[in-house]
Amino acid sequence: MKILVTGAAGFIGSHLAKRLLDRGDTVVGLDNLNDYYDVRLKEARLALLRERPGFEFVRADLADRKAMSEVFAGGRFDAVVNLAAQAGVRYSIENPLAYVDANLVGFMNVLEGARHHATGHLVFASTSSIYGLNTSLPFDESQNTDHPVSLYAATKKANEAMAHSYAHLFGLPCTGLRFFTVYGPWGRPDMALFKFTRGILAGEPIPVFNEGRMIRDFTFVDDIVEGIVRVIDRPPKPNPAWDSAKADAATSSAPWRVYNIGNNQRVKLMRYIRALETALGITAKLDLLPMQAGDVQATEADTSALEAATGFKPATPVEEGIRRFVAWYREYHRV
Repeated sequence: MKILVTGAAGFIGSHLAKRLLDRGDTVVGLDNLNDYYDVRLKEARLALLRERPGFEFVRADLADRKAMSEVFAGGRFDAVVNLAAQAGVRYSIENPLAYVDANLVGFMNVLEGARHHATGHLVFASTSSIYGLNTSLPFDESQNTDHPVSLYAATKKANEAMAHSYAHLFGLPCTGLRFFTVYGPWGRPDMALFKFTRGILAGEPIPVFNEGRMIRDFTFVDDIVEGIVRVIDRPPKPNPAWDSAKADAATSSAPWRVYNIGNNQRVKLMRYIRALETALGITAKLDLLPMQAGDVQATEADTSALEAATGFKPATPVEEGIRRFVAWYREYHRV
C-alpha cells in the first residue's frame, strides 16, 4: 500500500512509519517540524526514517490548504493516517488558537484531500480525553462524550463529528482511534514519563498532580502502532443494524467507526513512578501538587470492540514498557 502518515516526525507517527515500512508499504511522511518541543528530537526520529527505502518526507503544515491539496493531488494514497495535531491538555489552556489551526483547520484539509482524491481509508487520532466528565469506568465507545473538560478534547470530538459527516455525505471510510496515555521510546518531552525521568536523574523533585491520586490506562507505543496497522487494513462499512432511535455512538449507517486503543488496565500513578524508580535504580523526590485544570482523575479503556474487529488486545505491562523507555532514554541522552 501507499500510505500518507501525517505527524511522521512525531512520537507515534515515527513508530508507525517504521512499522509500515517493515511490512513493505510505501510511506509518505508529512510533518511541519514545529517547535512545540525540541525539534532535534523530531529530526532524530526523521533521520532514521530517511535511511529507509520506500520513505518520502514532505515538510508541510496541515493548516496550509494549498500545500495539503498538492500533497493529495500527487499522492494517490491507499490510506491516510492523520496523527499530526497540536497535542497536550494543559497547553490548550495557554495557546488555544494553535489547536484551532492544527486540529480543526488542518483536519478539514485532510478530509478534503481524502474526499477529492479517492483515498481508500482515513484513520485519525482521537483521544481518551474525549470522555471528559464521564466517570463510568472502563470507558467504552458507546458512552456519552458531550462534556469535554479541555479544548484539546473538544477539538478531537469535533474531528470525530467532521469525519462522520464526510463518511455520510461522500462514502469516505473513516476510523477514529481514541488513544489512552501513550508512552515509550522516542516519547514526547512534555509528557509525564519524560519529565519524571529527566527530573529523577537530575536529583530534582518531580511534579505529581492530584498528590499522586491519579489513575491512567498507560499504553505502550508498540501496542498503539499494532492497533493502528490492523485498523488500516479494515476500512469500516456501514452498519446495517444501526438504528437512529437507539443510536450506537461508536458506529453508524455510514462507513465510520471509533475504537479505544488502551491497555485495559487501571494503573495508579504511584505504581507508574515506582516502576520508573526501579528501572532507573533511583528513588524519586516527589512534589505533590493539586489537580490541574483540564485533567481527569481516572481513565481505563474497554478494548473489546477493537479486539472483536481486529483480533488484537494491547497487553504490555507498565514495568516492561518503562524499562524499555529508560533503556532508550539513557542511550539517546548518553546518561
